[in-house]
Amino acid sequence: MNNNIGYMFEAGFFGTRAPIFMDLVTLIVSLLPFLVAIAISFARNKHYKTHSYIQIIIFAFSVIVLSYFEYGVRVGGGFSTFMKESGVSYDYAFIVLVFHIFISVITIILWAIAIFGAKKLLQLGVHRKMGLVVFGGVVLTSVTGIWVYFLMFIY
Repeated sequence: MNNNIGYMFEAGFFGTRAPIFMDLVTLIVSLLPFLVAIAISFARNKHYKTHSYIQIIIFAFSVIVLSYFEYGVRVGGGFSTFMKESGVSYDYAFIVLVFHIFISVITIILWAIAIFGAKKLLQLGVHRKMGLVVFGGVVLTSVTGIWVYFLMFIY
């Protein structure tokens, strides 16, 4: 394995079987709803410019974290490799994973639309509603991501 990425597969900091990159991504995903809630609070308090900057930063950071995660999973052998030591049924974990991926892909697409189409969506009066849907998707992505982590590395 390339020495530049070897650290990714060292023991994680949560004390599970997970490599450090999984622990790091899981930590970030678990904090994501709180970060987005903070960004939303700026909009609710009529600090729209701050809200937009924070949303863009969180979104960009999320895309970077997602790319880092995908790279680690691919280099690490994929879902099947990480499931080898799990005590959970592969089929059950795979169904949860597919649900997680479905929710997260829809969420990131809607989030991108809400950010990059904000001016148009504001004119149409749907930006706020779309933002709430995205926030719900972020929460579901976080919960299902943690669920997948538990299935792969704790049970």
